[in-house]
Amino acid sequence: MTTVTQLSKTLQEILTKSPPKGFLMTTVTQLSKTLQEILTTTANDLARTTGFTQRQSKVTGAVFAQAIVLGWLANAEATLEELTQGMAALEVSLSPQGLEHRFDARAAELLKQLLQRATQHLIAVDPVAIPLLQRFQGVYLQDSTTITLPNELAKEWQGCGGKKDVGESALKVQVQFDLCGGRISHLVLQNGREQDRDASIQTTPLPPGALRLADLGYFSISVFETLGKQGVYWLSRYQAKVKVWNEQEQPLDLPHWLATQTANELDRTIFLSDRYYLPCRLIASRVPVEVAAERRRRLRREARKKGQTVSHARSQLAGWTIFVTNVPVEKLSSEEVLVIGRCRWQIELLFDLWKTHGKVGHSRSTKPWRVLCEVYAKLLAMLIQHWLLLVGCWCYPDRSLHKASKTIQRYACQILNSFSVRSRLEEVIIMIQHCLATGCRINKRKTTPHSFQLLLAFSAENVLA
Repeated sequence: MTTVTQLSKTLQEILTKSPPKGFLMTTVTQLSKTLQEILTTTANDLARTTGFTQRQSKVTGAVFAQAIVLGWLANAEATLEELTQGMAALEVSLSPQGLEHRFDARAAELLKQLLQRATQHLIAVDPVAIPLLQRFQGVYLQDSTTITLPNELAKEWQGCGGKKDVGESALKVQVQFDLCGGRISHLVLQNGREQDRDASIQTTPLPPGALRLADLGYFSISVFETLGKQGVYWLSRYQAKVKVWNEQEQPLDLPHWLATQTANELDRTIFLSDRYYLPCRLIASRVPVEVAAERRRRLRREARKKGQTVSHARSQLAGWTIFVTNVPVEKLSSEEVLVIGRCRWQIELLFDLWKTHGKVGHSRSTKPWRVLCEVYAKLLAMLIQHWLLLVGCWCYPDRSLHKASKTIQRYACQILNSFSVRSRLEEVIIMIQHCLATGCRINKRKTTPHSFQLLLAFSAENVLA
């Protein structure tokens, strides 16, 4: 009973721990300064260099950027009329038709460069209070999401093609962010047809002692080798076609070997690829029968679409969750590897937040340049929203980003009306901060615990040990 009481007390301390007020105030000041710089000074400078403003105009780069970025942050489906009301709040009168006329190639270039400048500003907070993640100098997740564009924009962003006159233009957004401190370290735009394996974030240096988690699209043994030489840890799902060798450097038929095992969890040393012989750990966990059956059904569906069949080896591997990593067992047990491996889905949740709630990739219009302007503006809005999430609730492991984003949307218009005075802008950010700290929590689940519950359970057990 004493142990249960200690465990409950430890979890409560972790969940309610807040960063020092002085640190938060420093971050609020930094964020307000960054927002004013990007959506005022930088926007006006870029408006001139891109040709968006060629003469004295009431619709400056700052007015245009503030009205549409914060307007779509407040309401992702805002009409032109609603956006012009935002301009009216900035004491600029413009008709909806006049705003429509502004969405051209120069406006798109302005917003694109403004987004790129914004990604260079790194807003970070104290690491989230999860000791298991704090064993590393950051836990970096990376993935991409693709946005389909009108075919007329193929010269701007090339898509994969496919059917005639379909998919000729698409934009891929590559994102890397630190799950501990929440910082988006990279947000890079590339052609939709380019592969994740060739993305620039593959070779971006990470801090020694950091852990990198990425989807199978980024699986590259040469990258793993480079990360290891840099003192960076990596964790990835196993790619079925990669050859494996055992400790004696003999070929290992992984599907056959797994089929002979009676244990439900395995952890052994292997070597990857006959070219690199990269040493690492292989952690395998047998999945329930119904999960394996669903995986096999999905494999067959995907294979039929491509006119292929599922190999016996792939079908056997579907019965296991398999990770490979260079993290030593002293730093992460096999059970902890399986829990941290689930964290990769946090970046999928971030993309869902951007595309489902932020409506990135959705437009009321079919006009190509209007659509592209909207994509850039909404991506910038989501970046600003993420900064506000960091300041407001990232320190809480049980935060709900969906609940928090709705709160931020309600205050977006107040942010717009506060840009002229730094102190007023800081007051609005502090107000958002208080609201996010009070609510926006995820309810615990007993039968299927959330990832934060599993992470905290390991952390609390280690504290008691």
